[in-house]
Amino acid sequence: MSPAAGLGVNLYPWDVAGDPQCPDRIAGLGADRVTLAAAYHTVRALSPRHPQRKVVTAGHSALYYRPDPAHWSGSLLQPAEASWAAGAFTEAAPRLREAGLKVYAWTILTHNQRLGTLHPEHSVVNAFGDPYPWALCLNSPEVRGYCALLAAEVAAQPDIDGIELESCGWYGYDHLHAHDKTGGVAFDQGTKFLLNLCFCAACEAWYTSAGLDGLRESVRGALEPVFRGDAASAALDARTMDTVGYMRIQAAARFQVEVVSAARQVRPDVPILLHTSPDPLAVGANPGSVPDGSFGAVLQCGGARSQDALTQLRAYADAMAKSATAQPLAATVNIVAGMGSDRDGLGAWVAELRSAGAEELRLYHAGLASAADLEAVRALAG
Repeated sequence: MSPAAGLGVNLYPWDVAGDPQCPDRIAGLGADRVTLAAAYHTVRALSPRHPQRKVVTAGHSALYYRPDPAHWSGSLLQPAEASWAAGAFTEAAPRLREAGLKVYAWTILTHNQRLGTLHPEHSVVNAFGDPYPWALCLNSPEVRGYCALLAAEVAAQPDIDGIELESCGWYGYDHLHAHDKTGGVAFDQGTKFLLNLCFCAACEAWYTSAGLDGLRESVRGALEPVFRGDAASAALDARTMDTVGYMRIQAAARFQVEVVSAARQVRPDVPILLHTSPDPLAVGANPGSVPDGSFGAVLQCGGARSQDALTQLRAYADAMAKSATAQPLAATVNIVAGMGSDRDGLGAWVAELRSAGAEELRLYHAGLASAADLEAVRALAG
């Protein structure tokens, strides 16, 4: 089967390492590229076609290549190599390329439970003083340095054709955590905005410099009635909300410039894409960004037709056109029926996304997918 241009699938490196059939199986789907995890967060994942292992438990955020200790000299925040799949990215990448597939190094930045636990002073801290250890604060100079170093080291890995940066921006309250027990109170977007605000030492100094000395107390005062059940929503006055929102957008943009620049210094020749959202205030794995011409984008578009996803994709495509970037715009589509994908409607949904401006596709996730899911993918390229 001839590969379809810009048709990519996501894989974990342990899906490939130790499975001699995997590269040809992926190429046989009609894909021409793989988004392969190089630095990833905690996860428990099925690997149903692997000849030895079927369930992989990644106990902490880790690297799937061997880091260079000299590269990290002087950095307070130090990454860890994955003991359960040591060197798996380094093994997998050249084998995928030998099968004719491009390899994009999938790199997680501010989502790091291990470092946030070891260094809570550099994690996001809410207005009540509760740390979010899964979320590193991008206002911390140490976090900014760590993420730039990580991007540069990943860019230096051999056998890659591009880089995709996830959680390249603000991370916050929402987190798909093991045994999560936070659903007792439903929070609207305004309330979540306040829960996402960080009050670590770096952010407190930042607010003070902007004349927002009493922000923590104001946020706590606005949130308390929601926790008590006396109010359905929390917000500050419009002027403060606008000021803080603008500050967060500017801080995220500075962080993104630093990280992308660090990678570009090492590999000026490859595409660099941010997993992102058209909402510049979005928080999480796909944080908001404003296109500036230096990076491409991967937007999450779900596994079934969504008018909201189409609207967001068109809006971001328009913004990228104005920034005159040569970097691509990709749409991620969930292909796993067990995780909510509309398998029967997949072809039509992909066609709509292409029409709305998606130059490339990322099919999530070929390693987790069932045999029937992969048949639906094969039909896309056929």
